Amino acid sequence: MYPTRIQTISVFDLILPLRRPYSVSGGRVQVDRMQSVIVRIDTECGLSGWGESCPFGSAYLPAFAAGIHAGIAELAPRLLGEDPLHPEQLSHIMDGQLSGHDYVKSALDMACWDLLGQHTGLPLYALLGGRFSKGVDMMGVCPNDRPEAMAAAIDELRSIGYRCFSPKVGGDVALDIARIRAILDRIGPGETIVIDANRAWRPDEAVRIMNAVADDPRPCFEQPCETLDQCLSVRRLTRQPIIVDEAVLSFVDLLRVQSEHIAEGINIKLGRVGGLTKARRMRDFCVATGMCMNIEETGGTLIASTAAVHLAVATPPRWRLATSDNTRLHDVIPASGGYVFEQGQGIPPQMPGLGIQPDLQILGAPTARYS
Repeated sequence: MYPTRIQTISVFDLILPLRRPYSVSGGRVQVDRMQSVIVRIDTECGLSGWGESCPFGSAYLPAFAAGIHAGIAELAPRLLGEDPLHPEQLSHIMDGQLSGHDYVKSALDMACWDLLGQHTGLPLYALLGGRFSKGVDMMGVCPNDRPEAMAAAIDELRSIGYRCFSPKVGGDVALDIARIRAILDRIGPGETIVIDANRAWRPDEAVRIMNAVADDPRPCFEQPCETLDQCLSVRRLTRQPIIVDEAVLSFVDLLRVQSEHIAEGINIKLGRVGGLTKARRMRDFCVATGMCMNIEETGGTLIASTAAVHLAVATPPRWRLATSDNTRLHDVIPASGGYVFEQGQGIPPQMPGLGIQPDLQILGAPTARYS
């Protein structure tokens, strides 16, 4: 019997001012800072595991930082005394204690995986499927802007090392067509482009825009419309690959996407689906059924992004697209270690668990503690 019972759960708040305001979904979502919630789970044997959940503002998804605090207050008393070395079991306990609200559970789940890695002496990727490559392609993102500004942003991202790009579009049909054409003129051989509307288009707008650039086989289109039903109607009238993102909140949603042929790919965000445990289930289903994936986080710091890189590198490259690089949207680095950005790739650490060491001076005192 291992002395690894959960003794204390501490919760930290961290404000992440963005380097520049970020606009998505045709300007419907405007974010100039993110509020991240970071969790530390301490065990009886002295190990500490870390996790992070960071909604991208309060309007992007049905998730917000204050909701994480309220949810953890519900979950923490039930988790005290449990063994964190069994993340599947802990995930089941959390679902029984709090229905839905998976974004609340993500940081707690991540911290349990970190503890499991530290206890076994293995890096997280070894527990999630192995290491299929040295690193994973990181996605350079550029917010909604004028066509010439977005094209210039692609050049800037390339100069940093990115070879995968996710420009954010949405708005007037003619303007979006101009944006996409200007961006495609900048894309070179071997580079990947995912046009991300973040639900901004009506189905008729999505069909018109996608068909207007249908002569170019390079772009995929991510979450063109609000709902899965709307994306399905677009799928029937277009031919470019579609990736769904915000509309998939659960494994049941993923089953529908696959069975009804709504899209060819999915964006798995750890914070949105409930953490590494549930993201790994979705990853395995996608590999088994032939669906490509972006594996990433909703937002946050080096902590959350490192967890996404671990899961991505443990995924066969044939089914893996890229991982968004949220850490470059701000300048807050609350931990040492973690993944390394090198020539457009994220390379996971080889230390046990997440492979990060948080900086308590940056995190400050916990805003809540349960023991």
